[in-house]
Amino acid sequence: MTLHDLVTLPDLPSTFTKVVTQIETFVLLEFDSQIAQNQLYYHNRAHINSVRRRANDISNTVLQYCNIDDITRMRLLLDLCAIAHDMIQVFVPQTDIHTTRRRESGVSESLTFEKLSNYIKNLNQQLKEHGLEDAVFSDADISIIKNAIDATVCHYDPSDQSIYQPAIYENKDLSLVALIIALADINSLGMEGIDIYNQEGSLLFLEENPDVISLIKNQSIKNLAVDNRSLAENIRQRLVKRARFQVNFAKSRLMRFRNEIARFPSEAIPVLVNETFRYLNAETVQEVESSTPTDEDTSLEDLMAFFQLDKYAAV
Repeated sequence: MTLHDLVTLPDLPSTFTKVVTQIETFVLLEFDSQIAQNQLYYHNRAHINSVRRRANDISNTVLQYCNIDDITRMRLLLDLCAIAHDMIQVFVPQTDIHTTRRRESGVSESLTFEKLSNYIKNLNQQLKEHGLEDAVFSDADISIIKNAIDATVCHYDPSDQSIYQPAIYENKDLSLVALIIALADINSLGMEGIDIYNQEGSLLFLEENPDVISLIKNQSIKNLAVDNRSLAENIRQRLVKRARFQVNFAKSRLMRFRNEIARFPSEAIPVLVNETFRYLNAETVQEVESSTPTDEDTSLEDLMAFFQLDKYAAV
């Protein structure tokens, strides 16, 4: 099914809510194609559902203290952004398969918005031609979507050896939807706790190191230290690096949290700190640090056990 097929359906959606539903259907079809094509263990429907859930929890806390003209429309845009923000995933070409693949910052997000906005504009044209002006996405709606997708772009900060979302700090015009989506995207630790945080780390490792997946599935990784010592050491070092990132990212989330929620209404801040992000505290970060194997000489077997890669690679 092509974009043209979707926007020329005989029964065009007659309300904004139905339009959003149709766009979400388009996004999920595209996303499923990306998942299959790129072996996405983390950026898949489970991640979408997690971001939607976390965004809903944050918005339920914040919006009661906000004066929003059309809260229904805002919630629909929030849901669409949660579903669409990772629609396209582009990796930098690898010269060596036994390395961690990576994304160039902002490229996937830019392509995601381009494809999504083109679809919306084509659908808008169809709606206008059929007199369905009330169902059309406004320029302001499209701007909110771009703002939200851009807000999820992450950069690496060498000072805390972790990633962060620069838009939260640099964009003074960041919308409420964008701030909620950005926080929902990377704050599983604070909102859902250590087990989910570690699970996401495992899935990210598999997604970024697809060469390891086949070794796990055919069980050859169990004898790799004997059969291919250099590759076993290569994978061990990648896992140590991932483990250290897990700790640094947890510390960074706690360090940055107060600044990142400062734009919300002051009445919402205590609720966000004590309830919505109830796990994001010094005790949780200390537990992450003490339970994560980061020593340089940690064995491949111990790292595999910590990340439970056998379990997740079988999914």
